Parts: sequence; C-alpha cells; structure tokens
Amino acid sequence: MTDQLPSPTPATTLETEPFWEAAADGRFVLPRCNACDEVIWYPRLFCPSCGSNDVSWFEASGNGTVYSFTVVERGQGGWREHSPYVLAYIELAEGPRMLTNVIDVDPDTVAIDMPVTVRFDAGKDGGNIVRFGPAS
Repeated sequence: MTDQLPSPTPATTLETEPFWEAAADGRFVLPRCNACDEVIWYPRLFCPSCGSNDVSWFEASGNGTVYSFTVVERGQGGWREHSPYVLAYIELAEGPRMLTNVIDVDPDTVAIDMPVTVRFDAGKDGGNIVRFGPAS
C-alpha cells in the first residue's frame, strides 16, 4: 500500500487557481457552467459544452468511482521508489472524470466501480495534491 507518493506543489494558472486554493484549505471544488449546468473538468474559463463564459465554482461532494486504472509497477524518476502505485480515472459523482492516484489501499484490491472519496496530500512547498482513497 503506497500512500507517500511524491507531492509536488502544482503550478497554477488563472483557470486552475480556485481549485488549488480550495485544495490548500482541504476543500474540493469544481467549476460549473451557469448557462447549461455542465460540471467542467479540467478547469477553464468557458464551458466546453455550450461555449458560455459564465462559469462559477461550487463545493463538490468529493465522491466518485474508479472508472479505469492501471497499477504502475515501474515508476520513472522520483516515482520509481514508490512503485507499485495506482493511476486512475475517477468518475466524480458530479459527472466529469479526473485523472489522479488512488491511495491508502493495496493496489491489488483496486477495481472498476470501486467507490472512492477525495484525499488531500500535502505538497512539498505548501498546498495540497488531490488524490482519492477508498470510501469508508
């Protein structure tokens, strides 16, 4: 069970800053289009569904399920010593899918449709990295 993965502090942009600021506070937020109600991932200043630039942020549930995953047996660079670890697409309860890690679980027990919930790992220079672990 690998739960000490590298946690570099993310580089933020104007589009991602609200997400990372909330994560630093232990909150999971997502952008939503106010015109069509589409929940958006990856953060951007416009809706990829309808083209509206009327986008706002909301407190999301932090719940989801494993949509797809792989167990990385031979990581590269600074990740090598943390192998094996799980890289997964999480289908969020709000709809979009997010690429992240599944932590706090034996990689051999991760499965498609496994319920997961958000976890926050402290970044090296402050802030938090968003990952997911088994829902309890």
